[in-house]
Formats: sequence, C-alpha cells, structure tokens
Amino acid sequence: MDLSRHWKIIFETLMDGLLVVDPNGKIVAMNPAAERLTGYRAEELVGKSCRILDCTGCDIIAKGPAELWCGLFARGDVRAKKCLITNKDHRTINVVKNASILRDSDGQIIGSVETLTDMSEIVRQQQEITTLRKTLHMDQGYHGILGKSSGMQRLYELIESVSLTESPVMIYGESGTGKELVARAVHEASPRKDGPFIKVNCASLNENLLESELFGHTRGAYTGAERTRIGRFEAAHDGTIFLDEIGDIPLATQVKLLRVLEEKEIERVGDHTPIKVDVRVISATNKTLENLIARDLFREDLYFRINVFPLTCPPLRDRRADIPIIVQSFIRNNNAKTGKKILGLAPEALEKLSAYSWPGNVRELRNAVEYAFVLCPSGGIGVHHLPPKIADTSVECVEPTRPEPGSDGQRQALLEALRQAGGNQSEAARILGVSRVTVWKRIKKYGIRLTAEL
Repeated sequence: MDLSRHWKIIFETLMDGLLVVDPNGKIVAMNPAAERLTGYRAEELVGKSCRILDCTGCDIIAKGPAELWCGLFARGDVRAKKCLITNKDHRTINVVKNASILRDSDGQIIGSVETLTDMSEIVRQQQEITTLRKTLHMDQGYHGILGKSSGMQRLYELIESVSLTESPVMIYGESGTGKELVARAVHEASPRKDGPFIKVNCASLNENLLESELFGHTRGAYTGAERTRIGRFEAAHDGTIFLDEIGDIPLATQVKLLRVLEEKEIERVGDHTPIKVDVRVISATNKTLENLIARDLFREDLYFRINVFPLTCPPLRDRRADIPIIVQSFIRNNNAKTGKKILGLAPEALEKLSAYSWPGNVRELRNAVEYAFVLCPSGGIGVHHLPPKIADTSVECVEPTRPEPGSDGQRQALLEALRQAGGNQSEAARILGVSRVTVWKRIKKYGIRLTAEL
C-alpha cells in the first residue's frame, strides 16, 4: 500500500501534539492536536522559535545550527521525557516528549519531529490520590509527624513546598516539638530522599571535636587522631545534613561552616586539600538567633545563609486537639513493646492531659504515656495512672498579661497577622515587618492564646 498520499490525514488525526522543527529551531509545521495543547493556531507559531513553548526538557548547548545548538540534534532522539511546556495563556502543561531528528538522502540533518502527549489529567488525578492518601493516613502521621490541627496542616504544606527546592531550611521550635522529624520529612519528600540523612548535634561536642566531626580529619591531625576519618559533610554527599542546635556552634567553627556553605567544599582538619560536597543543609534551634547575633555570639552572615526558608514547629499547648491522636500512637507503640493491651484513655485522663501546659512538648507527653504504662495493667489509662504533676492539674496555668492602655490597635494588628499566617509566628513577623522575637514578645505581652483566638 502506498501511504505517501495519506500522511496529511495521519498528521491531522494524531491525538498527540506533533511539531516539525528545522535545524535552527524554527517551527515548520504543527498538527491540530498541537494547536489544542498549546493554545496557539498554526499560523501563530510556524516560523517562530520552538523556545516560545519554554519546554523544560530542552537542552540548549550554544548558538549555531543543529547539533551546535540543541541537545536533541546532538544526541539524535529523546524518549519518553517528562517535561513542562507553557501554553499561550502562560499556564504550564505536563507533557511526555518523544523526538527524533530528520535527515535527507545524503545524511544531512534537515530538522526534527517531536510528539507531545498531554499528561495534565493524569498528573491532576495523581495529586488528588496523593492528597486523599495523606488525609486517610494522617492518624499514622506525615513522615512520622503526628497531628491534624490547622497549624500542623500548614506545616506539612510548607514542608512539601520547600522539599522540592535546594534552599537551606531553618527549623525553629521549643525542645521536644519534633524538629528532627521535620528535618527528616523535608529530606524524605525531596529528590535527595535516596541519599544519606546525616544528623549532627552541635551542642554535644566541644569546638575541636565539632570541627573534626563536621569536616573530618587526617591521621596525626591532633593527639589521638590515629587514622584518617571523613566528616559528616562528606558522609552526607548527595543527601542532607541536619545541624541540630546550630545556635551552640562556636564562632571559629561558624566561620569555617560559612565558607563550606558558600564554596561547597570542605577541608579535613590537618589537610588543605579541598573536597567538593553536594549537600542540602537543614538547621534547627530552640534559641533566638537574633538575640545571639546582638550579643556577638552568632555571625549575622551565617544566619542569613542558613535562614533562607524558616519552618516553625508549634508547641503542643498550641495544638491540644492533636493530643488524642498522638497519645493513641504512643499507646500502640507501647502495647507492641510491652505486650500489654491498653485500650486507650479514660475521658477524665484525656481532660487532664488537655489541661496541662506541656513545657516539654511531645517528648514530655511520650514520657507521660510510658509512665502510665508502668502503672496501668490493662484496659484504659485513668487519671491515677498519670504522673502526679499532670494528674493534679485543674486548670491550665497560663495567666495573660494585662494589656497596656492604648494597646488595642497593636494587639488587633498582631491577631490579624497571626490569623493570616495560620499561627506561624515567622510569617506573622514578615507581614508586620518586625522580627520573630518581637512577635513572640507581643504574644506574651498581650496574653494572646493562639489556640483560642485564631
């Protein structure tokens, strides 16, 4: 069968978008499916550069024709490449791209043909399924983090957003709020998830040991260094390093850390050979770094380098609605470890847990459940099984500070900013144009109860 006279019909009836491009990247022809996909009519694109679609799958080498210009011409083809293109309305479209070069009878490149398969509906359905799974399994936690309150949902959304970037993350939060879990969640949701996740507790080591721990050392670098040892940054190559309690790093080490972050290379203690490292940096602290900067205990340039995207772990007292979920998870874990069959909490015990102020946050709650497991043989955990300081709690001991005269406007502005930020104090500070410390001080000053007033 002679198909040559049927090519026009085949070209026009293909369901996938089809583009024919010359060696200089000018669009020569496009089918109706490509018109529907891009929003452009053929006469609007023919003769224009294919770069008008801003395809993320294009590999531009340099200026010049064919293989001197585009990676497609250099390689010869593209197979099943997931890309984004931009349509006439400036919306991004998910596509799968296949392409091959065209040659004449002498073997010279005369252009290329590309097919674009619209994947938008499939991507949308996958996103809906992912969201539904998260909702259905929230009781089991988000990457190990427990909670369904609005503040935690906002935290999960921020983790999802920042995990797709390489931006340094700073995690703020009181002791026991789960900063390490948040750091792990950022890593596990990122493209680096298959790489290592290395944690360094900066508060647990003195200056000399910390530098060796971070950057490694050579044999004989100091007394006791009997062999060469790689540091945590090298161990974290192609992955993530989590610098916990970064506010405790000595100034001398801060200088070296800043250089590593800027130059992306380390030098082992006792050696001067630079070693390239590709590491995503996540830091955490329960201290106010702005105060440390004011006291010359923390370098301001390092602060701006690591504080690109702040995340705040809300304290347990600000998300009391999550206590039943967290407790039930701890009960399941302790049942598995001890062999007991504790069913849950008595209503009175839950009231006591909800009334307590939780200065130790989730860590203290976990300890309280373990304490109850020691005393409770089976059935439900009652008030008499709880630690005495919790069992004796009648009301939450939080006395609001009496507002100063004439301070209603400032208090109301703070409340509005906190509501817009979903309770996130760092975001509220940005809205108000003040520091996070100022927001925290005003919350205390005006006796604002985040759970009750937002």
